[in-house]
Amino acid sequence: MLDVLSAMRWQDIVDILIVSYVIYRIILLIRGTRAVQMLLGIVVITGLYFISGRLDLLTLHWLLKTFLSSILLIIIIVFQSDIRRALTQMGKTPFHKTHDVAARDINEIISAAIYMARRRIGALIIIERATGLRDYIELGFRLDARLVHELLISIFLPSSPMHDGGVIIHKGRIHSSGCLLPLSNNPNISKRYGTRHRAALGLSEETDAVIIVVSEETQEISLVSQGKITTLRDEEALTSNLQKIFINQEHTGPSWRNWFKKTKHS
Repeated sequence: MLDVLSAMRWQDIVDILIVSYVIYRIILLIRGTRAVQMLLGIVVITGLYFISGRLDLLTLHWLLKTFLSSILLIIIIVFQSDIRRALTQMGKTPFHKTHDVAARDINEIISAAIYMARRRIGALIIIERATGLRDYIELGFRLDARLVHELLISIFLPSSPMHDGGVIIHKGRIHSSGCLLPLSNNPNISKRYGTRHRAALGLSEETDAVIIVVSEETQEISLVSQGKITTLRDEEALTSNLQKIFINQEHTGPSWRNWFKKTKHS
């Protein structure tokens, strides 16, 4: 053991740390998704391959060998959505970025959501963050309008021709409405959630957007982010969660930024 440690170079330590971090990030990305079950299935098939070889089960061994010979291509096809999400996460800048949603914008969104929930008006409000949503914006109606709660409410009225789909908030403005979103394929979603919630989950699984869903059936307001749905009971809970995501993070940037500021003023 001591011989191994003495022969270890600093490059080996860096290598181990990087690989460990990559595995850790992969586990975080697939945790709670259908990718876990698929990964377990591949592990079972691999185990059967070795067992069939030991027991001389020639036909089964040949079939599994043929399957595993294309395992890289199979993984890319099966886990394409998870790989896309992982690459998107890796592509984000590690540096602090000022959010485009101000306190006034959040208040307008909250006012609209509360009003619509009380009057059983369904809504799907998407707040863009670091990951661009151009692919979904192009499918909707371009508005580029000022963010006010009256306009948000009027868009989602059942009589409005643009009430289907979601509204995308881009840089503090109502950029587009009637935007179609990808539905989540997660089999663990509760049956109580409808198409709006599945669409919100689908988008949050692929981007870092924050989505607010108003249910016309239950009058509930849900906050969807990073593949998770949080049901909010009242206006205070909605305000607290949105401020935690957008407002508080503007004042608590990464430690390197705080260190730089202190160094600059010292």
